[in-house]
Amino acid sequence: MPSDASTAVLPHNSVSQNAADAAEPALELSVVMPCLNEELTVGICVEKAVRTMRTLGIAGEVVIVDNGSTDRSREIAEAAGARVVRHHLRGYGNALRRGFEEARGKYIVMGDADDSYDFTDLERFVVGLRNGADMVMGNRLKGKIMPGAMPWHHRWIGNPLLSGFLNLVFRTGASDCHCGMRAFTKDAYRRMNLQMPGMELASEMVIKAAKSKLKIAEIPITLHPDGRDRPPHLRSFRDGWRHLRFILMCSPLYLFVLPGMLLTVLGLAAIPTAVLAGYGVFNNVFGPNFMFTAALLAIAGTHLLVFGVLAKLYTHHVDPVFVDPRVTAWLQHFTVERGILYGLGLLGVAAALAVPIFVNWLQTMEVASPARWIFAGALAVIGLEVIFAAFLVGIMEQPRERNRQG
Repeated sequence: MPSDASTAVLPHNSVSQNAADAAEPALELSVVMPCLNEELTVGICVEKAVRTMRTLGIAGEVVIVDNGSTDRSREIAEAAGARVVRHHLRGYGNALRRGFEEARGKYIVMGDADDSYDFTDLERFVVGLRNGADMVMGNRLKGKIMPGAMPWHHRWIGNPLLSGFLNLVFRTGASDCHCGMRAFTKDAYRRMNLQMPGMELASEMVIKAAKSKLKIAEIPITLHPDGRDRPPHLRSFRDGWRHLRFILMCSPLYLFVLPGMLLTVLGLAAIPTAVLAGYGVFNNVFGPNFMFTAALLAIAGTHLLVFGVLAKLYTHHVDPVFVDPRVTAWLQHFTVERGILYGLGLLGVAAALAVPIFVNWLQTMEVASPARWIFAGALAVIGLEVIFAAFLVGIMEQPRERNRQG
């Protein structure tokens, strides 16, 4: 059985890892393929990559990451010239990240082991990296998709919509963000700090490449029908949702802040607008019921704004790729004390609006201005939320505060 130290295009002395690394020639290219029961095609893919590197005179290797195959994939890959690495954590992203870590080349080309990508087409990817690109993306949509290679709903709906939304949010410049054949430098891989375990790694890579200011190039490629005799591992709706979910979670601005601002502004503005337009009494459509609904929308919007701030703060702290100087500047201004003052200010405005109405109610048992009462209630709830959100931000910042003062 092949071991984690088995080798491929170039020999490797397993007696001493350090001595082997020092003795073997530097590699320019590592071709990394995840593999799960691909005995029909993995040998073809490895042979194409090995032959192409030899023809081009590229010092390189093929790394197959076996993700738990129960067929002869490992033996076939090794016989074709690959270094086989076993990885017990299932998942497309887990397998690829293990392969990237194992890769010894200055450049890495990734692709599937199902013979849908042409590994005789390595030269254009390598030339793009040699010419200064940090990442070279294959583009199937601008290249050629052979009959039967991609389901119609992937080609005309899924890929265009997901790539379009990803570019709307992150402006990556890549128009086929989920192509499985792409190349990048080992340094670019380290800078991206990839984490995702599944298919969403494809989106993560493009997002983090853009956030890290990497230079991304695209080349048109041909996608062929895969050579499997079974359904693909990809599940259209499950994996499409995972991509969309990940894109949203990487952008608190689109997930929380913009919807929150919209709801808060519209909810608070609707009440005085209705009053100024002559509404606000019980016998018309824009009466207290409408205003109560508007107040609830404003409060819900405030919740979303708080979620967005906390999500942005969390990503700013836990992933270097998402460090944002605007968050740093905001944290210098928004202290717990200032947050409390802002909240108290809103409570003060709410009290100024509500106290006269409350006094009148005690005297007459009637609400003289339901619109003003509802508006004051919304401001009071928002003020309380701001105060306690300030404390929560302070709790999240405590470790950094200790580091700054210690």
